[in-house]
Amino acid sequence: MNSENSFSRRGFVKGTAAAAGGLLFGGSGRAETSKKGATMDIEALKKSCKGVVAAQGDANFPELIHGNLWNRLIPRRAPQIVVRIKDEQDVIAAIRFARENKLKVVVRGGGHNWCQPTLRNDGLLIDLAELNKVISIDVGARKAVVQPIISNRDIQKTLNAKGLAYPSGHCPQVKLSGYLLGGGMSWNQGVWGSGAESVEAIELVTAEGKLITASKDENAEYFWAARGSGSGFFGVATRYHLKLYPLPKAIHGSTYYYSMDDAAAVGGWLGENAVKISPGVELSLFLLEAPANLKEKTAAQGGKLAMVTATAFTDSPEEAKTMLKPLGDCPLLDKCLSRSFATPLVFEKMFDLSGALWPEGLRNRVEATFSNTSPGELVKAVAVHMTKCPSPITVILFVIFTGPNVPAAHPDAAYSMSSRVYGGPWTMWKDAADDATNSHWHDECIALLRPFNIGYYVGESDTVRRPSNAVESMLPENWKRLADLRDKYDPDGVFFGYFDGLSEPKPS
Repeated sequence: MNSENSFSRRGFVKGTAAAAGGLLFGGSGRAETSKKGATMDIEALKKSCKGVVAAQGDANFPELIHGNLWNRLIPRRAPQIVVRIKDEQDVIAAIRFARENKLKVVVRGGGHNWCQPTLRNDGLLIDLAELNKVISIDVGARKAVVQPIISNRDIQKTLNAKGLAYPSGHCPQVKLSGYLLGGGMSWNQGVWGSGAESVEAIELVTAEGKLITASKDENAEYFWAARGSGSGFFGVATRYHLKLYPLPKAIHGSTYYYSMDDAAAVGGWLGENAVKISPGVELSLFLLEAPANLKEKTAAQGGKLAMVTATAFTDSPEEAKTMLKPLGDCPLLDKCLSRSFATPLVFEKMFDLSGALWPEGLRNRVEATFSNTSPGELVKAVAVHMTKCPSPITVILFVIFTGPNVPAAHPDAAYSMSSRVYGGPWTMWKDAADDATNSHWHDECIALLRPFNIGYYVGESDTVRRPSNAVESMLPENWKRLADLRDKYDPDGVFFGYFDGLSEPKPS
């Protein structure tokens, strides 16, 4: 895939020019001059916004720019100004202020993006944290309007109580905004599709500071770009109009634990048989730390094992059991260390289980990729490496898409990656003293998997350390179209692109 198109070249040039490095502390600490040297009237910005406005040197500035970041591996990059907006009018005021003062703008949704693209050198950070309400739910029409900072857990809890569901993400704390802009790897994706495919309209503020609605019928190019461009979107999404689905009456899950010695063979069998399994079954293969009751049995493999999970979304327990039954035909079943079959589940319980795998307050490196290689070959590539993993919290995940229509058809959106397998390492650890060890392990792991990759997920891969991941997060023609649309709708470069403002400043 050729990353040397006009978009990437322009981005790298701007990134170099923007790398002067907004330091968090030093001097007067006040962002009183723009990059062009003109004096900025920050007090006027504060008066025009209902939300909190802070500049470098203000006592609340570090907490505002760092406090809601999921990944505690925090870079030194920092904006000049942060605006935690209260409503759309605050967004408009912030963008107009940025335009007047030649400041570039970056937007933060829930702060969950693993590689911290919302921390840029200089410029203005718009934080949407206060836009966290459900505006309306039409049960009969199965539609909802929500603000962007609703978590996966909260949107499901609200909808499930009304007999409805939405293809939300898996991690309970992740907010809809970044999830949907990235494309949205969802629960029950084989039936409902990705999260972005169930967005019917988006209310957003443009680079000119205008509030518009984008859908397939109006401002369609914005609508196309917003669904899948992730941190490279040239607008601020303030409301999403969602298509909803009936809540499945029966959600059941099966779990199988296997030795790491058998993981590749199990993965190979799953890959060969996924086409025969209902698309209503979400199938995953994890490499991870063994639970306490299996520690002794996995000691020779460094306390690591393979966990296969299968979750059926349907309308009766009997149908769920039928959908899950093929997992019991695995020829290695007699080697299974432990298993459970068709356990009844609800979204709240599934979020608890997912949240336990991806806990809060950690330091993280992540590389989620798309591949058409057999999951058995992927496991074979990293199994030994996983047994040497320095952190017991780290997981390697491979989602294996099921049913006859895999890879899935591409939606008419910037989001355009599909494959037979999705996943990679989520490297997680607690202490800064362990940064180098875990980062080294992570880099070796992604190097082992890279020969099998056909693309990257823009919301869960490191587009900062490896900018080409952004280019390879969509089809080449989609990347080119997105570049053209950015030139068309943000010709002055108001919004930071994928590549600019990301150089790490030197310590003062």
